[in-house]
Amino acid sequence: MARIIQSNFGKTPFQKLLGHNTKVMEAWSDLGEVLEQDGLLSSKLKEQVRRTLAQSNGCEYCKAKGKPELDAFDERTSVAVGFAEVFLNYPKGMVPDFAFEILNDYFPENEISELCAFISFTTAQQYFGALMKLEPNGL
Repeated sequence: MARIIQSNFGKTPFQKLLGHNTKVMEAWSDLGEVLEQDGLLSSKLKEQVRRTLAQSNGCEYCKAKGKPELDAFDERTSVAVGFAEVFLNYPKGMVPDFAFEILNDYFPENEISELCAFISFTTAQQYFGALMKLEPNGL
């Protein structure tokens, strides 16, 4: 059971927890939609990164959406997921240079920027879900 009662605003259980402040919920949801859809990086690649992050970020709601689908990985997805795993295993913000050197072999800088923004935002979402004890019922 979540730590607070869901509001009447929002479409998902996650949004309903944010919905106590509709401006925050709307802005958060808008940014989430932009980052999750096809951009410079495909939504399929980003979904595998999201699933990878979810396994370690403590949100049961996020974990319930599934583990990474290894059969869906291509080379770039493998590198992006590997980078996410490095992010998870080092102190926050202390990703070593070698990880970026590997990224540079597979992604141009604009895609690296999008990947890092996606990882950061997704981690914030998953931390919020964990902090609120958001559970998978209702998925």
